[in-house]
Amino acid sequence: MTAALTAQQAQAQKEFRAFTDRHIAPHADEHHRTQRTPPRFIRLLADQGLLGLPVPQAYGGGGSDAVTLGLLAGELGRACSSLRSLLTVHTMVAHAVNRWGSRTQKETWLPLLARGERTGALAVSEPGAGSDASAVTTRLVRDGDHWVADGHKTWTTYGHSADLFLVVGRSEEGPTALLVERDTPGLRTELIEDMIGIRASMTAHVYFDNCRIPAGNLLARPGLGVSHVTGAALDLGRYTVGWGCVGILDACLEASVDYASTREQFGSPIKDHQLVRRMISNMYTDARAARLLCLEAGRLRDQRDPGALAAASTAKYFAATAAGRAAADAVQIHGANGCSSDYPVQRYLGDSRVMEIIEGSAQLHQVGLAEYAFQERGPRSER
Repeated sequence: MTAALTAQQAQAQKEFRAFTDRHIAPHADEHHRTQRTPPRFIRLLADQGLLGLPVPQAYGGGGSDAVTLGLLAGELGRACSSLRSLLTVHTMVAHAVNRWGSRTQKETWLPLLARGERTGALAVSEPGAGSDASAVTTRLVRDGDHWVADGHKTWTTYGHSADLFLVVGRSEEGPTALLVERDTPGLRTELIEDMIGIRASMTAHVYFDNCRIPAGNLLARPGLGVSHVTGAALDLGRYTVGWGCVGILDACLEASVDYASTREQFGSPIKDHQLVRRMISNMYTDARAARLLCLEAGRLRDQRDPGALAAASTAKYFAATAAGRAAADAVQIHGANGCSSDYPVQRYLGDSRVMEIIEGSAQLHQVGLAEYAFQERGPRSER
């Protein structure tokens, strides 16, 4: 489907695929089993300039367009959803700093994030606040030229290894966003293990105990932590997650075609069985459709089209649910082998389940997309 890409984008995708095939995919199952991403793999992404791909060139980044960023997320998602999630949360933090940061914050943090010398994580979710980010209870109190933070964040992707946290808590003015460095006294992380998917993503609890944060680390104005800062970050996040799901779809299709072509039952390759072909045809169709939706979302994002928000939500919802279907069918095609860690389809199944929850659950997207439909179409009597 390179016809929808510019020559530069097609070349970038080719390079991303070669890189992930050589350096990432061969180690993904091992990282899934050990539930860790070795630092050298994060460094590898940084050295290739991939963690800073969308950061403006003025701050040392690649200054790439949204479509190219999506292509990278897709190839990482095909190879290892955990490392794709690193790209997602890291670029979310960089995007928030670039969009809402002061000149000093941009000059301080964006070059470090672009080079991967610091990695970012988004600390919003809490035990009692998930999809409803405005319900956060982590307390932020002004104290002279500092903010004092007390609370507990959870499900913080790469929170166990990140250097810079974008934290949303509650101040007197409402939800408020702060940049918090890992070495801040009173901050500690605890790894969450045995997750169903993205098991190498170093997801963590983050605890704040009387953490004193310089007032200069405030991002945007107090009270705008959810409506502006988190909203912008999550929009980019759901876009890259959608592309990551395209990667899962591609991986499921590749694994299923290969297995069905070589596995024989009842005297012939199982690819000759009609119901196996039905599952593979559905994967093939869903993969192409999801890619087109993500390409459209990226194109609109690059054009700063008002429809980009709805396009990203549509792409993420469709791609995530399609990835779940494809992964379930891929396991079915592999039979008992699909239940074994010797085959990657087991990993794809767990990863795809997580994709239907993060950056807005499938159900939240359904509600939102219905609202977009009512706004765009409306009753005939009102047209």
